Amino acid sequence: MGQEPEELRRDIERRREDLGETIDAIGDRVSPGRIIERRRNRMVDSVRSVRERVMGTMSSGGGAVSDAAGNVRDHVGPDAMKQQVTGSPLGAGLVAFGIGFLVAATLPTTETEAQAAERAQGALEPAKEALTEAARNVAGDVKQGATEAAQDMKQTASTAASEVADTAKQEASSVKDDARQAASSS
Repeated sequence: MGQEPEELRRDIERRREDLGETIDAIGDRVSPGRIIERRRNRMVDSVRSVRERVMGTMSSGGGAVSDAAGNVRDHVGPDAMKQQVTGSPLGAGLVAFGIGFLVAATLPTTETEAQAAERAQGALEPAKEALTEAARNVAGDVKQGATEAAQDMKQTASTAASEVADTAKQEASSVKDDARQAASSS
């Protein structure tokens, strides 16, 4: 133990700082709020990635859509619309939807359409009930899964906190022993 008391004090202080940083990092890692935040961010990123692969990014599709809308106003001819939406399925869909909506809004509802709407409403009622029941079942399953995940997270946090406390006690004891040895050797 050829160390000087001042060197030992610096070493003890460094160890305290390291231990404090380690405890803070472990606390951040096992914090239920931070765990949930990290999982939510992963889910949002994966959904965004899938959406961008399927639909393209807003920067690539948005310009084509706004250009198509502006040019449709200027040039309503079919050739002009076809040229603007070529290679952009989202733009083509928006143009087609807009044209269909305008045509449908200008035509009056016929008696046959009204009857078909009534029949469709009656036929859709069982499907609506089935979907409602399925949604309840899914909600129950999700709630149960979330409850189990929360319990697991709570158990993990409790175990980690216990381990951190044990490690902190061991390190504190080690620091005290080092300090005693330093004091007795000087």
